Amino acid sequence: MKPTSVIRFLFAAATASLLCGTASAQQTVKIGSILSVTGPASFLGEPEDKTLRMYVDKINAAGGINGKKIELVIYDDGGDANKARTFATRLIEDDKVVAVAGGSTTGTTMAMIPVFEEAQIPLISFAGAVEVIDPVRKFVFKTPHTDKMACEKIFEDLKQRNLTKIAMISGTDGFGASMKTQCTKAAPTYGIQIVTEESYGPRDSDMTGQLTKIKNTAGIQAVVNPGFGQGPAIVTRNYAQLGMTATPLYQSHGVASKSFIELAGPAAEGVRLPAAALLVGDKLPDNDPQKKVVVDYKKEYEDGAKQPVSTFGGHAYDGLMILVEAMKRANSADPKKIRDEIEKTKGFVGTGGVVTMSATDHLGLDLSAFRMLEIKNGDWSLLKPGT
Repeated sequence: MKPTSVIRFLFAAATASLLCGTASAQQTVKIGSILSVTGPASFLGEPEDKTLRMYVDKINAAGGINGKKIELVIYDDGGDANKARTFATRLIEDDKVVAVAGGSTTGTTMAMIPVFEEAQIPLISFAGAVEVIDPVRKFVFKTPHTDKMACEKIFEDLKQRNLTKIAMISGTDGFGASMKTQCTKAAPTYGIQIVTEESYGPRDSDMTGQLTKIKNTAGIQAVVNPGFGQGPAIVTRNYAQLGMTATPLYQSHGVASKSFIELAGPAAEGVRLPAAALLVGDKLPDNDPQKKVVVDYKKEYEDGAKQPVSTFGGHAYDGLMILVEAMKRANSADPKKIRDEIEKTKGFVGTGGVVTMSATDHLGLDLSAFRMLEIKNGDWSLLKPGT
């Protein structure tokens, strides 16, 4: 082959390779996620991670989004807010994602929000605190019920039972502190008096001292424990050890997984909490709009992950599906167009409830999305009003 022919051949090969790479890139769309897969919040991040991977594979097998396969980029922040912010920058600058579904905790999510807001990349968070979407930020959404809603749902139940004097023992983590603030604000509206308050740190291994003070406070009719992770399980065990079970103990939706029941053991019996319908899908009436969604997700998750379903994986499912449907409607990889379609979500039936968002509501759930549950015989049961 002549030198000029070799040059032409190499140029043609390089051009073909470049065009092939461009065509390949055009056939995929990048979605990012930052989760606490390891570390103290792994009980949140692990099921979220498994859910996203499982359903992205399923969506891709069915043809992807408008013919484009999803390329999922996941980073594990280990529950560290600084790492979460660093990974958020990486997703934008290096990975060039068009949207993000993730943020396992309130702390990591709040660290990421300024990054995605500045870059104008839509974020659908899986964190619990109301501060994620209040005040409303243009590019930030979330799927879990808020801590404010949890307070209101618990107080509704207390009011129905004429239990108006309570004690609070809360975690000092981001979620626990936020929910404590929300409960304090909401209490007067429901005629609830918070007689005494105690708290515990994320590394505390015994809350007997705080609970003893509550036990010795006159007039307490119920105890509310804002928190997540191992802390609420320790509170529950200490509560039983002190013989306090005649006074109802209410936990938050931050403990809505079987791991809480396993950690708390027999002491979990009788604990009440607001949670998503996902935990009691088989107990829902057949005409409940969520029944098919939660029963199907539970089966697929447990078959694939080989572990009990939790509401935390459900939040990831809802976030991914809301995002995918928005991208289909937008028919574009433009983050701004995707954001607009997320905000237009109407009547989406997810594991957390029926979602209808708007320019002033980037959650789209009301109190009816919460179910009051009670732990009976080591499992979840629907709590009927006044029982």
